Amino acid sequence: MSEIQIRHAERDDLPRIVEIYNATIPSREVTADTEPVSVESRIAWFEAHRPDKRPLWVADGAGGIEGWLSLSTFYGRPAYDGTAELSVYVADGRRGCGLGSMLMRHALAQAPALGVDALIGFIFRHNPRSLRLFHNHGFERWGLLPAVAVLDGTPRDVIIVGRKSC
Repeated sequence: MSEIQIRHAERDDLPRIVEIYNATIPSREVTADTEPVSVESRIAWFEAHRPDKRPLWVADGAGGIEGWLSLSTFYGRPAYDGTAELSVYVADGRRGCGLGSMLMRHALAQAPALGVDALIGFIFRHNPRSLRLFHNHGFERWGLLPAVAVLDGTPRDVIIVGRKSC
């Protein structure tokens, strides 16, 4: 992992960020999107991420971007400014190699300086790898949203995980 640099995403990184995201859609384990998203459809999302408040980091290696992690605004009301939703995506072929943990450690270390004192994640119950990743970094189950998603005709639960960042 020493060859990996975690840095703030740049606009030119967006096609690769979208490519990594889209590669997770067929598994029906990671996202509620059922069709690939376009780079154009993610521009506003990308621009909503600011390095000083809600960053989007990429893990840049010898072969290019291999994963990314974002902190996104939760619920959009001022009382929730100290809470951010954490999302992490790792490229095919790099999953299970510690890259998700590396990104997670980086985010947890940076959160207090960003004014983030609580981090949350929304994870499908049938996604044990993501649940384990978050659990291994101190996230606890904070809630359950039963059957709130339907993927290919199958109702799916979402587990809400969270942790205080300090």
